[in-house]
Amino acid sequence: MLELSILGFLYDEPLHGYELKARIQALNGHIRPVSDGALYPAITRLAKAGLIEHRTEPGSGAAHRRILSLTTAGRAELLDRLRNPKDVDITDGQRFFTVLAFLRHLPDRADQAVVLRRRQAFLATPSSFFYRDGEPVGAEEAPDLFRQGMLRIARATGAEERKWLAEAIGSLEG
Repeated sequence: MLELSILGFLYDEPLHGYELKARIQALNGHIRPVSDGALYPAITRLAKAGLIEHRTEPGSGAAHRRILSLTTAGRAELLDRLRNPKDVDITDGQRFFTVLAFLRHLPDRADQAVVLRRRQAFLATPSSFFYRDGEPVGAEEAPDLFRQGMLRIARATGAEERKWLAEAIGSLEG
């Protein structure tokens, strides 16, 4: 997801590393902080693969800044990753939010709808944080107040997401 975020933010405009890190941090929130030890090796990998390039500009102080931008191959890679997200990018809520953050870059509304339909299909499958005899445990069956709370919040969030997905797919498919 870090590479997808890098490609997605650079699709919009060239950025220097600090600004890129700040945008990724804002997208991920405090739950998944981005360290320099993860960000800069990812930038190096993408540059070696020919997906991003950099140029040096004078900084506000004495140090120069490295400005990162997407190559044509980087733009194509981003669109391919958005068109064909991995299953985990559909099933994990935070990873799916990252896909959503950049899905607008896909030029074909039908391709956008396919991604949303995959998430919709995943959400249609009954699930829970807890299971009993292989069956999902609902909020009403949870043994304590806190698990009941988890399950009620997840149910409400899931219902709202399913509603939004149906509206968005309807809009995309006209």
